[in-house]
Amino acid sequence: MTTNKEIEFKTFITKEKYEELLDAFDLADNVFPQTNYYFDTDNEDVIKNKSVLRIRQKGDKFKLTLKSHAEVGADETHIILTKEQALNMLKNGFDASMIGFPKFVHKIAELTTYRVSTPYKNGTIFFDRSEYYGHVDYEIEYEVDYVEQGKIDFNSFLEEYNVPFKESIRKSKRAYTNRK
Repeated sequence: MTTNKEIEFKTFITKEKYEELLDAFDLADNVFPQTNYYFDTDNEDVIKNKSVLRIRQKGDKFKLTLKSHAEVGADETHIILTKEQALNMLKNGFDASMIGFPKFVHKIAELTTYRVSTPYKNGTIFFDRSEYYGHVDYEIEYEVDYVEQGKIDFNSFLEEYNVPFKESIRKSKRAYTNRK
C-alpha cells in the first residue's frame, strides 16, 4: 500500500480547444485510455465521507485508490491489484477495510478517459476526453506538489494558450450523477 498527496487544478475545455492543445504539444499519437470504476455502499457512505473509491484500469494493470478530502488537495491511498483480484471486486464488490474504509462496497459507476500528459513548468499537465453514460467532455488537469506555485503556473498556462477557466466537476461526481 502506498500513499501520496494529490494537488491539482482543473478546467473544462471545448472539444476544439482539446484538439488545438493536442496539436500544439504534438501529443495526438500519445493518447491512451484508462477506465475508472467507482465503488460505494448502498447508503453512499463513500460519497457522504467526501471520498472517492475506485479501481483504475490501464491496459491489464489495475490499481485500487481511496481519495480522501484533505485541507490541501486530497490524500490518496493505493493498492496494486492483480487482474483476477480486480475482476472479482468489480463483479462481486469487496470489503474496503483493506484500504482503510471499513464497509462493504460495490461498483456504482464507471468512466473512461482518453488521456495524454506532458511535463509543464513545475508539474504535469493532462488533456482528457472523458466518456460516460452517453456523455463526452474535455478537461485540463494540472498536477503539482505545491499549491501556490501550481496556481501561478496553471493560470499562466490558461493565459498563454487562451483557455477560458470553466470550473470542472470531479470525474467521479460526473459518473455518479449520469449513471443509468
